[in-house]
Amino acid sequence: MADTGAPGGETLLFLTDEQLRKGIEAMFFAYRGFTADPDRILAKHDYGRAHHRAIHFINREPGLTVTTLISVLGVTKQSLNRVLRTLIEDGLVESRVGTRDKRERHLFLTEAGQELEHALSKAQRGRLRAAYRAAGPQAVAGFRQVLEAMMDPDLRRHYQMLKDEE
Repeated sequence: MADTGAPGGETLLFLTDEQLRKGIEAMFFAYRGFTADPDRILAKHDYGRAHHRAIHFINREPGLTVTTLISVLGVTKQSLNRVLRTLIEDGLVESRVGTRDKRERHLFLTEAGQELEHALSKAQRGRLRAAYRAAGPQAVAGFRQVLEAMMDPDLRRHYQMLKDEE
């Protein structure tokens, strides 16, 4: 077994349950940190993480259809409609009828929605940038590989499509 040079001599070929537990716990605590700043911003608007995810992906792909957003987020139409209704009523999201298919609704952030998205992503970019700088380029590439390997195949396809648009 080849040593990865990781602390404790962990190898890529065999990880103990204890090493995996530590990784799981690190993910839990990292996620808490990653969501803490946006959660504080969202709380001021009485929004939750579902609102944040919707805003993120609508910003990422203006004109995204409701059907595609349901697929990306893995939520029911009913639960997404509750989130979208609030965002539309609050003037953050605009829903437009499709030009080719009148049954489709295309989603766009308004100027106010873009401002909120910028505040949310700025907080997360800052935290991620600092972590990436501290870890170094090899760790960044390895971390991304681990995250991609953990994705379910259908979610990996959505991710790949977004990645290919860059």
